[in-house]
Amino acid sequence: MNNMQMNEKINETMSKIKHKLIVISGKGGVGKTTVAVNLAYGLALQGRITGILDVDIHGPNVCKLMGLDNQFMTGKEGRIFPLIKDNIRVASMAAIMKEQDLPIIWRGPLKMKIIAQFLGEIEWGELDYLVIDSPPGTGDEPLSVAQLIPKLDGSIIVTTPQDVALLDATKTINFSKTLNVPVIGIIENMSTLICPHCKTEINLFKSGGGEKISNKYNIEFLGRIPIEPGIVELSDNGKPFIYFLKDSQSGKVMMNIVKRVMEKLENKGGTYEKIY
Repeated sequence: MNNMQMNEKINETMSKIKHKLIVISGKGGVGKTTVAVNLAYGLALQGRITGILDVDIHGPNVCKLMGLDNQFMTGKEGRIFPLIKDNIRVASMAAIMKEQDLPIIWRGPLKMKIIAQFLGEIEWGELDYLVIDSPPGTGDEPLSVAQLIPKLDGSIIVTTPQDVALLDATKTINFSKTLNVPVIGIIENMSTLICPHCKTEINLFKSGGGEKISNKYNIEFLGRIPIEPGIVELSDNGKPFIYFLKDSQSGKVMMNIVKRVMEKLENKGGTYEKIY
């Protein structure tokens, strides 16, 4: 299949999806995939038909966080059928590779090809939202998504409060600007640690940096998600905290973020107003 044919397939498949957004971060270890999975779950809990696409080719973790270990997508007649968990459609390299401990050693062209197949050949059907979880940085994977998807609604940037994370978050803002992708908002993850005993908030990695960078670039600050010990255990067991810890502070903040994202996209006629 040549590039023109693949682009036609991508356009046809993506035309059935109302809102397409990418979750990105400037550096690893900020909890971006956790945010992306809980965002998808939150949208589904709000009655939206949702899919999540993991384009982290070298370290795909969406399936792990959703309890889909060792489950694999199937294909027929040029179409790939996503996994389905809790009414959320899921696609990932982890759902293709039988040997989970083997590294994927690919250069850019191969990664772009598989991402194009995920976008054009997966039977997503009609969705309200497609959440795309990208690896950290501004390399091949987020670049491919931004260039291949027509009418990408925007990016959500995840950071932590440390200066080094904020520096890299600034790069993702400029990445979005360069590619003409609107920034939907910034999320500060791991903002504080909530003590499981006394409920006191402890600023492990400082606090307020995400909001500061939001103000500097005139981007909406979507929320500050604290650390709670239960999130780690739930994530390891494939259980999103937005549902299983919905009454915790983290669960409430995450659901508020979901509602703000919905309001921004659904009240703007399908596309969030560009900020640049």
